[in-house]
Amino acid sequence: MMTVLDIPSVKAFLLVSELESFTRAAEALGTTQAAVSMKLQKLEALLGKRLVERSPRAVRLTADGTSFRDKARALVEAHDRALHGTTAPQQRLLLGVSDHAAGPQLVRIMERFTALSPSLMMSVAVGFSRDLLDTLDAGKLDAVIVRQEASRRGGETLGEDRFGWFAAPSFSWSAGTPLPLASLAAPCGVRTLALRALDKAHMPWIESFSGGGVSAVTAAVQAGLGVAALAHRIAPPGAIDVTARFGLPKLGPSKVMLYSKVSDASKLAALRTIAAAFRQAVT
Repeated sequence: MMTVLDIPSVKAFLLVSELESFTRAAEALGTTQAAVSMKLQKLEALLGKRLVERSPRAVRLTADGTSFRDKARALVEAHDRALHGTTAPQQRLLLGVSDHAAGPQLVRIMERFTALSPSLMMSVAVGFSRDLLDTLDAGKLDAVIVRQEASRRGGETLGEDRFGWFAAPSFSWSAGTPLPLASLAAPCGVRTLALRALDKAHMPWIESFSGGGVSAVTAAVQAGLGVAALAHRIAPPGAIDVTARFGLPKLGPSKVMLYSKVSDASKLAALRTIAAAFRQAVT
């Protein structure tokens, strides 16, 4: 009897392998974790091989799973070409991402997007949350992933970041003197929250470094130029949270939100994958 592979099951396997999570794969597919697990079990039964090792903390591919992954991608690509044809115009997803929300995981998320949605191009604009929301409202972006703005309603919560005051281990500061700050320029929402917290605590400050991007701010922190308000997952290697050390005001958590105007089915599917990857990065 000839074995026929089920394309939805193969796609579910690829999502699990890329997102390393049944939960995130289910979110990307808009289904349940149990449904994804059943698809994987069906695929493994058809192949007669165990593709995934499941544990409470991690999901990893077996040697057979790793070997099958490239073949699975080729199968899905061939299926999509046969279904949609090679002359169909290539679509583009226009995504805006807040610099403070992006973090070092953005490159990996884009790699996953490319692996799972080879027929869909993605353009990413990185900037301030408020500016990106205005651009979305103007119809120039399909979706944005930003930090929550108090005046903005709706949207989908992707996770919540813990914030702290980060500095190089060698950084020193004397209480009572202005605190040297490294931050993005206005209208950065994180900068506004940080300055508001310092002013409320009656702590003097001075901007020792103002950068055009979070990467520049984290470089300034590593160079010992000042203290920066950063999400823990974005803090640069070697930097430490000096909140308690210097008696700085505690910074509350910040939600990462998705706002979308996408209605096209293929773009929605791709956006669900991106949202699942962000949830994995933030939580």
